[in-house]
Amino acid sequence: MAFNASVLGLTPIKIGAKGDTALAWQRFLRDQKFPVGTPDGDFGKATDAATRTYQTQNKLTVTGIVDVATYQVALQQNFIFYVANLTAGRLLQALNYGTEEVKDLQRSLTAIGKLQPILQADGAFGANSTRGMVEVYKRLDTKFRSALAQQLSVATKTKIGSDFEPGLDILTEFSRRLRVRLSGKEWVEFKRASASLEDLASPFRQKAQAFIKAVQAAGAKVTINNTLRPPERVHLMHYSYRVAAEGLPPQSVPAMPGVNIDWVHYTPELSVKMAKEMVEAYDIAFKPALRSNHTIGYAIDCEIEWTKTLKVKDGNGDIVEIDGPGEGWENEDLWAVGETYEVYKLPADAPHWSIDGY
Repeated sequence: MAFNASVLGLTPIKIGAKGDTALAWQRFLRDQKFPVGTPDGDFGKATDAATRTYQTQNKLTVTGIVDVATYQVALQQNFIFYVANLTAGRLLQALNYGTEEVKDLQRSLTAIGKLQPILQADGAFGANSTRGMVEVYKRLDTKFRSALAQQLSVATKTKIGSDFEPGLDILTEFSRRLRVRLSGKEWVEFKRASASLEDLASPFRQKAQAFIKAVQAAGAKVTINNTLRPPERVHLMHYSYRVAAEGLPPQSVPAMPGVNIDWVHYTPELSVKMAKEMVEAYDIAFKPALRSNHTIGYAIDCEIEWTKTLKVKDGNGDIVEIDGPGEGWENEDLWAVGETYEVYKLPADAPHWSIDGY
């Protein structure tokens, strides 16, 4: 595969170099199992040594300089996916797609994905074309590559030549990587909340442990669903609700370090639909606050159930008898016992107990 590396902005780098290209190179070397330490964008002695080892193993001239020859080998080993600010348009240029080939690609994506609205075949593969391509990948999944290979014209295949097939592999992988970033119910698995009382903050941890121990000793079944929520998860919950229920434009959702999500789909309707899927998957009843008792370890979501009269020791040491209803979310007598342990029920949220009732 002969890449047009110049359009990727890959200038030679060596010891002393700093910036995005150095950072991308370090990340590539790290993932290739070369010892570079923590990637920081500063091409130091460790990166120089790792570069020389890389060049040796790949039968390149050993200089420690990441030059055109080194880039060409690395690009064939997926370094292209590490390039900073890589857009689909730049990728296509690197794969030697010209204006006519891009137009053919736009028409082909519209055809195999049955896109509505159709992609404008203008030869400029911008943000809208990229979203269209990712939407097609989402619809076709593993059939994306074969369908695109069949649809693209003979003229495009002839112009690209022997690089057509490996280039199509790269374009398919690029589409897959963008697809997994799209908002949707799959994100519910990301940064799951803890269900352990041990992750609660003191003094609420000890209070909750004592309360739960007391109701279990009395014969109730307790199922703990959430305790401490990671801030990344709260961010996703908060903004999925705002996009789905409050009309927040998906492009207005602020970025959060460590959360590589794309809220903007091919159409505004799809963006809202996917946000609604997230809200349903998270089982959100009210707008999650970006900072709440859950984010600081002062709340638990749990289900408490029983069938026979509970004889619960409250926080004062007294035995309290509690009959039905046998569900913690609707039994105010149990709420009163919780208060003696300073574990307070939020009536409006079925499973929610906290340090202050919020």
